[in-house]
Amino acid sequence: MTSIAVLGAGTMGEAILAGLLRSGTPASDVVVTTRREERSAELLARHGVRTVSTEEAAGADVVVLGVKPVDMAGLVEELAHAVTPQSLLVSIAAGLPTRFYEERLHRPVPVVRVMPNTPISVGEAMNVLTAGQYAGEQHLATVEELLAPVGRSVRVKETLFDAATALAGSGPAYHFLYAEAMVDAGVLLGLPRAMARELVAQTAYGAAAMLRDSGRSAAELRDQVTSPGGTTIAALRQLEAHGLRAAVFDALEAARDRSREMGAG
Repeated sequence: MTSIAVLGAGTMGEAILAGLLRSGTPASDVVVTTRREERSAELLARHGVRTVSTEEAAGADVVVLGVKPVDMAGLVEELAHAVTPQSLLVSIAAGLPTRFYEERLHRPVPVVRVMPNTPISVGEAMNVLTAGQYAGEQHLATVEELLAPVGRSVRVKETLFDAATALAGSGPAYHFLYAEAMVDAGVLLGLPRAMARELVAQTAYGAAAMLRDSGRSAAELRDQVTSPGGTTIAALRQLEAHGLRAAVFDALEAARDRSREMGAG
């Protein structure tokens, strides 16, 4: 049985924890660390998991590092003399490359870097994975199995991690912004806000399912909706005239570049 420690059970950490328990991992095989006693009590009541010290957590087979990036250096220093090459460190902190951990651990401990996104809270995350220099196929497979209950995972080279983060990690915010604009447009057209929100949410959900499961490209699916001389092509013309595609290109480049800056810093 694999033991798992979640260090820093915030939103992402707790979502992973909840997914593990839903998938059948016994609560006795999972421990957490927190800063506040009330948070420990909350996690015990909600999930039945124990809170332990960082030193005790370091003895787990899989150690999930979920603290904020600004706190990560101190945590890794605490772990440096406790983890072994038989441990597997899984980082879900934004902006920190695998070398950040390897340089501070002073031994060949396998590290897998993960960027989940916020749909992890509803079991529909898009998780981006990359392996450090000491992590291999089995380590990646272990992390994929760990994350399976909370969404899907894709492996990338670390050189592409910032680009994947721009699409998936930040991606929900873009969809929410577009959805917000559509809801407001519905209100402008006379629809009650609650109705507009329901129309937009279900339409987005269905379109996403088609894009994921149909095997067809976004362009092909768009063509299915776009009749000659119809309402859809009239709307698409306006989106293109206002530079939607160019704005998306610029936005994702900015997100990628900011992720690189955070990693360099």
